[in-house]
Amino acid sequence: MEKMKCVVVDDENMGRKLLEENVRQIPFLELVASCKNAFEAMEVLQTQQVDLIFLDIQMPGMLGTQFLQTLKKRPLVIFVTAYDNYAVESYQLDAVDYLMKPTSLERFSLAANKAYHLFQQPQSGTPSVTATPTEPLEDYFFANVEYALVRITIPQVTHIEGLKDYVKIFIEGEKRPILTKMTMKALEAKVVPHGFMRVHKSFIVNLRKIESIKQLRIKIGTYDIPVSDTHAAELLEKLNYSRPS
Repeated sequence: MEKMKCVVVDDENMGRKLLEENVRQIPFLELVASCKNAFEAMEVLQTQQVDLIFLDIQMPGMLGTQFLQTLKKRPLVIFVTAYDNYAVESYQLDAVDYLMKPTSLERFSLAANKAYHLFQQPQSGTPSVTATPTEPLEDYFFANVEYALVRITIPQVTHIEGLKDYVKIFIEGEKRPILTKMTMKALEAKVVPHGFMRVHKSFIVNLRKIESIKQLRIKIGTYDIPVSDTHAAELLEKLNYSRPS
């Protein structure tokens, strides 16, 4: 039996524990993360494959419904809330189900089975679950910056610097970079289709913003970015540069 990788998101500790326990009772569900708010969930979605989210709505910082609207590629979602006034909005957002707290295991199981049916038959599921091959490439993404989701327009990014668990995103025309908790691997996947390249274990650059290269150092504005020996040949190839014979 193929399992659905799921995440629970609830700001209340008790609510989160109940959801975790219910997930463990369903044989086709696999819990990959438990989050206290939308920002933690955003970080999980950037680094892991998630098929289903059990999502609270009334949470500090950002409502569950608002969080769902920020996602370009949405997993299946089941709302779990103590409030009934979001039901209409939840179905407008293609939610699989809308559970009212406290939720019995029987009711939880019915919602989970509904999601699993869609998971097994994606062609009959909601169009938001996966992108179609003809879907235009989005030129932006959202980053968690000081408890807010900030829109990053990819063509405006000059380069990215990795700092262990964080990255600095340098924006053209901005004096200070954006600092956000994200892996270089996750960010690389977002920007490489837009003409970016990893030139060093700690740096990704926008090839269109390069002004000059000298002795394995890239010049972009006032920044001097190193190029590793292992990436030098690929960089020159991408820039359509041929060494003199």
